[in-house]
Amino acid sequence: MSSTQGNGEHWKSLESVGISRKELAMAEALQMEYDALSRLRHDKEESRAKQNTDPSLISWDEPVLDFYSKPAGRRKDFKLLRGLSGSDPTLNYNSVSPQERPPNHSTSQGSQPGPDPWPKGSLAGDYLYIFDGSDGGLSLSPGPGDVDGSSKKLSPPPLPPRVSIWDNPPLPPRKGSPSSSKIFQPNDINTLSLVEQPPGKLLGHRILEEEEERGGGGPGPLLACVDYDGINDAITRLNLKSTYDAEMLRDTTRGWKEGRGPLDFGKDTPGKPVARSKTMPPQVPPRTYASRYANRKNATPGTNHRISAAPLGAGAHPASRGYPSGPRPVPPPRLRRASSRRDPPYPRPVEPALDTVGSRCQPCTPAVSLCPADSPSQHRAMPPGPASRANVGSRPHAVANGHELFEVSEERDEEVAAFCHMLDILRSGSDVQDYSLTGYVWSAVTPSPEHLGDEVNLKVTVLCDSLREPLTFTCNCSSTVDLLIYQTLCYTHDELRDVDMGDFVLKPCGLEEFLQNKHALGSHEYIQYCRKFDIDIRLQLMEQKAVRSDLARTVNDDQSPSTLNYLIHLQERPVKQTISRQALSLLFDTYHNEVDAFLLTDGDFPLKADRVVQSVKAICNALAAVETPEITSALNQLPPCPSRMQPKIQKDPTVLAVRENREKVVEALTAAILDLVELYCNAFNADFQTAVHGSRKHDLVQEACHFSGPLAFTVYATHRIPITWATSYEDFYLSCSLSHGGKELCSPLQTRRAHFSKYLFHLIIWDQQICFPVQVNRLPRETLLCATLYALPIPPAGGSSEANKQRRVPEALGWVTTPLFNFRQVLTCGRKLLGLWPATQENPSARWSAPNFHQPDSVILQIDFPTSAFDIKFTSPPGDKFSPRYEFGSLREEDQRVLKNIMQKESLYWLTDADKKRLWEKRYYCHSEVSSLPLVLASAPSWEWACLPDTYALLKQWTHMNHQDALGLLHATFPDQEVRRMAVQWIGSLSDAELLDYLPQLVQALKYECYLDSPLVRFLLKRAVSDLRVTHYFFWLLKDGLKDSQFSIRYQYLLAALLCCCGKGLREEFNRQCWLVSTLAKLAQQVREATPSVRQGILRSGLEEVRQFFTLNGSCRLPLSPSLLVKGIVPRDCSYFNSNAVPLKLSFQNVDPLGENIRVIFKCGDDLRQDMLTLQMIRIMSKIWVQEGLDMRMVIFRCFSTGRGRGMVEMIPNAETLRKIQVEHGVTGSFKDRPLADWLQKHNPGEEEYEKAVENFIYSCAGCCVATYVLGICDRHNDNIMLKTTGHMFHIDFGRFLGHAQMFGNIKRDRAPFVFTSDMAYVINGGDKPSSRFHDFVDLCCQAYNLIRKHTHLFLNLLGLMLSCGIPELSDLEDLKYVYDALRPQDTEANATTYFTRLIESSLGSVATKLNFFIHNLAQMKFTGSDDRLALSFAPRTYTVKSSGRISDVFLCRHEKIFYPNKGYVYVVKVMRENAHEATYIQRTFEEFQELHNKLRLLFPSSFLPSFPSRFVIGRSRGEAVAERRREELNGYIWHLIHAAPEVAECDLVCTFFHPLPRDEKAAGTSPAPKSSDGSWARPIGKVGGEVKLSISYKNNKLFIMVMHIRGLQLLQDGNDPDPYVKIYLLPDPQKTTKKKTKVARKTCNPTYNEMLVYDGIPKGDLQQRELQLSVLSEQGLWENVLLGEVRIRLRELDLAQEKAGWFALGSRSQETS
Repeated sequence: MSSTQGNGEHWKSLESVGISRKELAMAEALQMEYDALSRLRHDKEESRAKQNTDPSLISWDEPVLDFYSKPAGRRKDFKLLRGLSGSDPTLNYNSVSPQERPPNHSTSQGSQPGPDPWPKGSLAGDYLYIFDGSDGGLSLSPGPGDVDGSSKKLSPPPLPPRVSIWDNPPLPPRKGSPSSSKIFQPNDINTLSLVEQPPGKLLGHRILEEEEERGGGGPGPLLACVDYDGINDAITRLNLKSTYDAEMLRDTTRGWKEGRGPLDFGKDTPGKPVARSKTMPPQVPPRTYASRYANRKNATPGTNHRISAAPLGAGAHPASRGYPSGPRPVPPPRLRRASSRRDPPYPRPVEPALDTVGSRCQPCTPAVSLCPADSPSQHRAMPPGPASRANVGSRPHAVANGHELFEVSEERDEEVAAFCHMLDILRSGSDVQDYSLTGYVWSAVTPSPEHLGDEVNLKVTVLCDSLREPLTFTCNCSSTVDLLIYQTLCYTHDELRDVDMGDFVLKPCGLEEFLQNKHALGSHEYIQYCRKFDIDIRLQLMEQKAVRSDLARTVNDDQSPSTLNYLIHLQERPVKQTISRQALSLLFDTYHNEVDAFLLTDGDFPLKADRVVQSVKAICNALAAVETPEITSALNQLPPCPSRMQPKIQKDPTVLAVRENREKVVEALTAAILDLVELYCNAFNADFQTAVHGSRKHDLVQEACHFSGPLAFTVYATHRIPITWATSYEDFYLSCSLSHGGKELCSPLQTRRAHFSKYLFHLIIWDQQICFPVQVNRLPRETLLCATLYALPIPPAGGSSEANKQRRVPEALGWVTTPLFNFRQVLTCGRKLLGLWPATQENPSARWSAPNFHQPDSVILQIDFPTSAFDIKFTSPPGDKFSPRYEFGSLREEDQRVLKNIMQKESLYWLTDADKKRLWEKRYYCHSEVSSLPLVLASAPSWEWACLPDTYALLKQWTHMNHQDALGLLHATFPDQEVRRMAVQWIGSLSDAELLDYLPQLVQALKYECYLDSPLVRFLLKRAVSDLRVTHYFFWLLKDGLKDSQFSIRYQYLLAALLCCCGKGLREEFNRQCWLVSTLAKLAQQVREATPSVRQGILRSGLEEVRQFFTLNGSCRLPLSPSLLVKGIVPRDCSYFNSNAVPLKLSFQNVDPLGENIRVIFKCGDDLRQDMLTLQMIRIMSKIWVQEGLDMRMVIFRCFSTGRGRGMVEMIPNAETLRKIQVEHGVTGSFKDRPLADWLQKHNPGEEEYEKAVENFIYSCAGCCVATYVLGICDRHNDNIMLKTTGHMFHIDFGRFLGHAQMFGNIKRDRAPFVFTSDMAYVINGGDKPSSRFHDFVDLCCQAYNLIRKHTHLFLNLLGLMLSCGIPELSDLEDLKYVYDALRPQDTEANATTYFTRLIESSLGSVATKLNFFIHNLAQMKFTGSDDRLALSFAPRTYTVKSSGRISDVFLCRHEKIFYPNKGYVYVVKVMRENAHEATYIQRTFEEFQELHNKLRLLFPSSFLPSFPSRFVIGRSRGEAVAERRREELNGYIWHLIHAAPEVAECDLVCTFFHPLPRDEKAAGTSPAPKSSDGSWARPIGKVGGEVKLSISYKNNKLFIMVMHIRGLQLLQDGNDPDPYVKIYLLPDPQKTTKKKTKVARKTCNPTYNEMLVYDGIPKGDLQQRELQLSVLSEQGLWENVLLGEVRIRLRELDLAQEKAGWFALGSRSQETS
C-alpha cells in the first residue's frame, strides 16, 4: 500500500500521554469500518428502492479533484477510510461555503441539485488516518490541495462509556431482504478499498437507514448480524486516544487481538450489558451551571421543514435551506460542535463541524441544527416554502446527522470567566521596571537581633572572574550587601565614577540565588546557615547581564490574555472523565436512525419502539446513567417493550398508529434528551454544549434580605445506583441539612424511605419536596446544603426478622455539599446533578466541596430547585457606623478572670457554649486582647444578614492583628467573605520568608473558600508573581493538591492561573522538573520492586535514562529548592538504602563549578507530606527561638513531597545515625554511655573543637527534646536520630507524630516522653556524673519550651488549617488536642518549667528507650553486608600499610594521668617505621587497646593473636597501680602483635591503631593540666561550699520559691556522692509549721530540682519581717541526715514586685545574705 507519510508533528500531543501511532490508527480504522458498513447497508437499501421504481430524492455529483486526476497507478494503492459520524471531518463533503465551489459546478436531475463538491483548498487540520496493513505503520493521506503532507495537531477526544447500544438480540432477516451471503465485505477488515469508479469520481456514500419497503418488516440481515459489543469497543477505543496510556489500551483491545473483530459478520452476537464499573467513564466536577431557554418545542407538527440556525453562506437565503414537501416528523437530535467565545493565545487545531450525513438521508427524515454558543440570535426555525423544498441540494452547509454540540472555552463557565478577568487585571497591575530581574531567585531574608549585631563579624570570601585570587573581607553582620559589592569593585575597577552598584549582584557559590543588595549580610538565611555550621562564606561577584535569564517573564507573557483550559491540559491530571463529543455524536446518529424507522413504519410498533428505547438508553447511559422524569414520561407513551419496565398504565395500541401521535411522542422525547444533554454539560464540565441553550440571566433582582419565603426544593432521585445495593440495602432515604462554618442552622430533614425502581436503570425515586423551616432572608451568604444518603442493611437470612429489623442501624452511603448562593451571590435555582462522595470519606459540613464527578461510578443525586422570574441575590450590608469599645479593666474582677481563662484556651475548638455566650456578651471589652478576635467571632450566635452590620463594625474597628493571629480567621469556621478579606489584609504584611513558612497552610485554606476567586487567591497569586521562590513552592503545593479528589478541580484552575501568570520560561522549567521527578519515580519504583540481587543493575540502567534527560534538557532545578540547579547525575556516587522503602541516594552535578555536588534522597512509597509538615513546625520553632535570642542550633533540612507516595529529601553531609555510632562499640553499644562522646572526640580531637561540639550538642539536643515532645514524634529509634561531626543532633523520618505511637502488640514502643538517654547525658556532663552543664541543658529545655508555649495559638492555627490535607495522623480534633495538652497554655511558666524538668528525668531514667535501640540494632543486622569493613571508633579514617608505612618496632613508654575529656590514664606508645628517621608518639587508653583486640578477633582466629591482659581487677580500676601493671602487659601484647603473621601485623586495623591521630600531635610526655571545670573529678577540696539557684516572687499574697539547681556540693566523708534535698523554713517559726522540702536527688553533687514551693496567705507587710532559711541535706536512710550547706535570705531586702532569680552561696553554718 502506498501512501504519503506525514511528518507526524500532530502526534506529539498524543504521544505525550503514552499512546502510540499504531494504536491510534487501529482505533480510527475501527471507527471507519463501522461507518463503511453503514454506507454499505445504505447503498443496499437504495438499490432496493430503485428496483421498486422509487427514485432517490437526493442525488450526489461526485466532485472532480486534481488529486484524483493523477494516473490510476498512483491512486489504486490508496485505501480511503471513512470515520465514524463526525469523527473524520475530512469526509465532510457538503460543508463547503458557496465561495469555495468551482465555477463549473452544476446540478443534475432538474430540481434536485447534487451536493457541493469537495473543495480544492485545504481543509485545515483534516487528515485521513490510513492503517498500512503491510508493515503496521501509519500513513497520513492529505486532503485535496494539501498533498504535501503537512500536518496539524488534532485534539484527541476523551473517554465515552463502553455500553451496548442495543440490549436485545438481533432479529433474524426479514422475508424478502437480500441474502447475507451477498453482502459486500471489504478485503481488509481495517480498510475499505475504493471500488471501480470513473476517473475523477468518488464513491457515492449512503448512511444506513431504517427505511422499509411499503409493507416491510424488520431490519435487514446486515444489521441483524452486527456485533454491537465490538462497535462499542471501537467507540471506546476512539475516546481512549487522549486519556489512557498504552498499557491500558492494550488491555482494552485484548479482545480484538485475540481474533474477535469489532464487526464479526459470521456470528449473531447480541449486545451484552457490560459491568458498570468497567464501562462508566470517570466524571469531572462542574464549573458553573449554564442556563437555558425555556421553550424547546420550536417545530410545528405536521409541517415539513428542519430547524436550522447554522451560519449561512454568503449570498444564501434562509429559504434556500428548505426541504422537500411531504409529511414532517418531529426533529430528532443532531450533533455539532461550537466555537469558543474568544480565541486563546495558543495554537488550536481548526476542526470543522461534524460530518453532515443528514443530507444523504431520506427526505422525510428531518434534522435539528443548533447554532453556536456565540450566536444566540440565530435560534429560530426556518419556515418551509416552495423554494426551500426545491433547493435541498444547493445548501452551502448541509446539516449534521445528529444534534449539534459546540466545543466551548472556559468562559462558558461564568465563574471561570470572571476568574480569568480577575487574572487579566492582576497581571496588568504588576509594574515591572526590569523584566530580567523577574528571573532572579533572591536569597531569603530573616532579620533577627542575633544576626544583625554590629559586634558579630563575618569572614567573607568574594570571587570574581576579573581577579586571579579571591578577596577576603572581614565585615560585621549589619553591613549591607551593596557595601560589600562596592568594596569588591574597588579592587576590580580603577575608576568607579561610571560604575552603577545596582548592575552587580553577589551569588553564593554552589547556589543559583542572589543576595539582596539593600539588606544586611547577616539577615540572609544563607549567611546564617554558614555561621551555624562554621562553613566558609564564599560569594561570587557577577554582573546582572551575565546572570541566567531563562526564568524571566517577558512583555508578551504579561500581555497575553488569561486562559485556563490549555494550561489545565498541560497538567498531570486524572483521566478526562466526560464522554467525548464524537462518541455522543455516534449515539445520537443511532437515535436518529431508530426514530426515523419508528416514524416511517406502518406496523410492528413494539419492535421499533424497543429499538428507540435502546438508543435512548445508550444516550442516557453515556450521560452518567441519568434518567430525568421527562424522559421517563416520554418513554411511558411508547408501547411496552422488553428493554424497560413499563408502568401499569393501559394504553390504546391504536394511538401510535397515527403518525402525528408518534411525532408528538418523539418531539417530547427529543426535548427531554436535549434537556439532559444540557444538564450533563452544565454539571460535568464537558468541553461541548448544546446549541439550543438558554440563558437565565434576569434583569429583575430581589435582595435576599427581603425574601421571606422558606427555602424549599424537590429531591427527585439518585441515579447510577450500584447494583450491589439492591441485595444489601433497603429503605433508602436522604437527610438534608443546612450549615454555616460547621454549625447547623436547623435540624436536618429527611425524605420518606424508598426502594429501588427499575426503568432504564436502577434508581431511587423520592420526588419529594423538602421545605426547611428557615426563611431565605435568615440564611447566611455562605450557607451549605449537605445531603447524606442513608439505607438500612438487609438482615441476614435466618433468625427472627423482627428482631433483626429492630437492631438495624441506618448506614451512611454517600454525601455531598453545595453552596446555596453562587459566586454572584445569587440563590441556586433550576435542576442540579450532584455526585455523592462515599461515606468512607470524611463529611466535612464545615467547608465547601465539589460534587463527586471525579469517580467513574459515583452516585448522582438530582435536586430540582425552584425557578422564578427574578434572581434572589444576597447583598452585603455595610457595617454599623458606630461600635462601642470599652476598656477591659472596667469589667468586674470576676468577669476579667473568667474572660482571661477563656482566652487562655488559645483555640476556638475547645470553647463551650457558656464560653461563647460570655465572650459575645463582653465582645466590646475585648479590643485590648487583640489575639482573641477568632474566639469572639466564633462565638457569634448568627451570621444572617440582619446580624452582619454589627459584626462587620466590630471587625472594622478591631486593632490590627499580627499575621500569626490572623491565620486563625482562615479556618473553615469562618466562611464569611468579609472576615476572610480582613484576615488576608492583615496577613499581607508577611515578608516573603514568612510567607514561605506558612505557605502550605495557606494553600490548604483555599479549600475553605466558597468560590474560585477570593482575596486569598489574589494575595497568593500576586506574591507568587513577584518572587520566584514563592512561585516554585506554590506550584508544587498546588500540584500535590491535585491528588485531593474533592478539590482537584479547584486546584486545577489555581495551578493553571499560576502557570498563566508566571511566564513561558518558568512553565518550561516546571515541565522539566515534572519530567525529572517522573523519571526518578519510575526508577525508584523499579529498584524497590526488584530483588536485592538485581537492584544494583537496575539502578545503573535507570541512571542512564536520567543522564539522557540532562542530555536533552541541559539543566534542571530540583523541586527541593529553586536555587539548586543541576546539570547531570553522578552515577558512581549513587546507591540505595537497605530499608523497607529502598530510597535512592542520588548525587547531582552542580551547574556552578564553584559548588559541590548536590546529594539528595528520593523516596517512592512513603508519603512525605507528614515529614514536610513536621520539619515546617520545627523550622518555625527554630525561628521563634532565634527571634527571642535563643539559637538552639537546629539542623533544618529540606524535604518536599512531589506527589502522593514520592518526594525528595536533602542529605546532610558529615552526619551519622546513632545506631552506626553505637554499634562501633558492639551490638550492645546502645547500653553504653561512651559511644557518642568517643565519636565526637574522634572527629574533634582538639580541646577547643571538642568543647564547641559539646556546646552544639547541648543546644541541639535540648531543641530536639522540646520539638519532638510538643509534636508527639514517635517511632524514635537510633536509626532516625543523627549526629553531625560538629555536634549537632537532629531527627529524621517523621512517619509517626501527634502521639500516634507504634505498637508492639498492646505495648507502645515509645514509652518515654522523648528520647534522652544516658549516653547523651554523658556528653553533656563530661562524664557519668551530673555537672553544672546539665543545669544549663535543663534550663535551655525549659526556656525553649516556655517560648513555644507563648505561641500556642500559632501552632494550633497552623495544624488546624492542615486538618483537611489528608494526612491520616492529623485528621480530627483529637490530634490537635495532643499539641494543646503538650503545650499546657493554662500553666504558668514556673509550673511549665517544673513539668518539663520531670519529663527530662522520666526520659533519662527510661530503660525502654535503650531496649528499643538494642532491638533495632538486632533487626538491622540483616541489612549489614558481610564485607563491611571494621573500623576503630576513635579513628576518623582508616589507614593502610601502603599509606602509613610498615611498622618496625613499638614500645609502650609510660602512662600518664589525664583529666580531659575523662579522668583516667593514657599510655604513650613509641612507634618506629621503616625508612622513617624519627619515631612518632601516640596516646591510647586501655579501652582503645581492648577495642582493637576485640575487632581483630572478628577478623582472625584467636590462635593468630597474642593474649590480651585481663580487664578485671580487684579494687579501683582507675588507680595508678593498676595502670602500671597494665603497662607491662600491654607492652608485651603490642610487641607480639607487630611480630605476628603479616596478614595480622599489616592489616588496616593495626595500621590505623598505631597511626598518629590529631590528638597525638601534642608533645609526647606532657600531661594536659587539669581543667577548671564543673566535672565531678575537679571539685574544690576543703570546707563546705556550693551554690543554690533560686527564683523568688510574690503575687496575690503568695510567696513563690522555685528551687532550681545546686552545684559544687562536697562529697561525703566516705568519698561517695550525696543524696541531696532542700529544706526551707519561713522564720520566725517557733512551731516549725512552715517547713517545706524538695524531692531527693540521688548520688550527685550537682542536682536539678525545678520545684515550686508556695507559701499562701502571707500579707505583704508580714513578709517584710520574714526570713527564708534554706538548708541542703543528704539523706542517709536510717542514719541522721548530713547537712551539706545552709543559707538565710532576708526577704525585706529583695524587690519582690519582680521575680528575683540567681545563685546563692551555701556555707557550713547559717549565713545572712541578700
